[in-house]
Amino acid sequence: MTSAGAPAHPHSDSGFIRARRDFRAWRRTRPFWAGLLVLLAAAPIIYFPYFNLSLGALSVAMSTTAGAGSLVIGLTLIVLGGLLWFQPIIRFFAGCVAVFLGVLSLPISNFGGFFAGTLLAASGGLLALAWGPVDGHPEDIPDGDEGSSAAVSRAGGQGSE
Repeated sequence: MTSAGAPAHPHSDSGFIRARRDFRAWRRTRPFWAGLLVLLAAAPIIYFPYFNLSLGALSVAMSTTAGAGSLVIGLTLIVLGGLLWFQPIIRFFAGCVAVFLGVLSLPISNFGGFFAGTLLAASGGLLALAWGPVDGHPEDIPDGDEGSSAAVSRAGGQGSE
């Protein structure tokens, strides 16, 4: 038996490698990091209005009358984060609403989860607004070593002569 027919990397087709490759391909076709930040923004916005801290006999309660508003904002951010992952076509709407809810959580939810939720929601929403699908035509993108003059000459010779 010879090794001539053996693959160079025998473990390259393992389940973990394949799952990781498939996840990477899935992640690159949608605003993944925007959705993750919007999902993470919901945690401090929901948590802090219901937070209770006990230090011996001293009990500190962060509960506010706006607990229901914080819950609605947090749950809406969770839904928006999921929509950014599974329906990337609505990224503009979801990004605008995430930024709006992050700013709205400042007066409603203990300064937006002590600014952590507001910053995460605003960052995720702005990433969703900035994300755009990549065109599948790499030959249209000029190489870095050719410069802009090569791109102009490919475009039909328009430019300064």
